[in-house]
Amino acid sequence: MIHLLGIEVAADLLADLAAQLAPVFRMACHVRPERLDVAFARDGMRNQHYSTAILQAMQPIAEPGARLLAVTSVDLYVPVLTFVFGEAQLSGSCAVVSLHRLREEFYGLPAREELMRERLVKEAVHELGHTFGLRHCDDWRCVMTSSHGVERLDVKGAAFCFLCGRVVAGGPHAGVGVGGTTKPEPRMDTDKHGS
Repeated sequence: MIHLLGIEVAADLLADLAAQLAPVFRMACHVRPERLDVAFARDGMRNQHYSTAILQAMQPIAEPGARLLAVTSVDLYVPVLTFVFGEAQLSGSCAVVSLHRLREEFYGLPAREELMRERLVKEAVHELGHTFGLRHCDDWRCVMTSSHGVERLDVKGAAFCFLCGRVVAGGPHAGVGVGGTTKPEPRMDTDKHGS
């Protein structure tokens, strides 16, 4: 089961994301009503929120056997990077994604709601993939390839490649992701870095 938790995010956006994630992971996906105050994770010098601290705060409220994905509008960072779109506990239960840099307005462009939602789905699937033990994938089309900018996020697909899909599905429907596409097996990245 996947639970979504909003942090300064509209309920309809979370409901839409839940509806899109459920078929990808073949499990129920529900929006939790409570909110998480992340003011404690704010770095005033950077005007960003420390994503690892948010993950640690989520851990006590995650239900056993379920994954908890927080969606926030605040800008996220880890100390070694300028920003992150999201972060997840590798083989853990918690992940967080930010809408802040997924919005065209951040780059001084007109709002494009549909593009922001498409980016959100990709980033949510990517971070939840890490909770299934997936590292970054070498296949640039796979949703598990790393994305250090929206340009790369826009180019990659919203589906797992065959190998990544097989790990997540753990069954006969491996390789199927958003849109039901199937791809050949790539090699996996063995290094660990957040995106």
